[in-house]
Amino acid sequence: MSTISVTEDVKEALLRIASELQIRWGRRVDLNEAIRYLINKGVKKPELLDKACEPVEGFGGAYKELKEERRKDEERAFRKFGV
Repeated sequence: MSTISVTEDVKEALLRIASELQIRWGRRVDLNEAIRYLINKGVKKPELLDKACEPVEGFGGAYKELKEERRKDEERAFRKFGV
């Protein structure tokens, strides 16, 4: 294990984060785990974003229906309000 030096305000912030994690996880959390949590939190995972943004199965039909219903709404609004 190695030693790192940090300023007092960083140490306090790290202790605060560790205590929040202890409350959330329901167990003791050392500073190493708190640092690892912060590192992992900052790591971007573009493959997860891509997967989340993929269209769901059956999206094409639902989108066509949505567009058609929206067009009908516009026509009704035009007939009713002339706008």
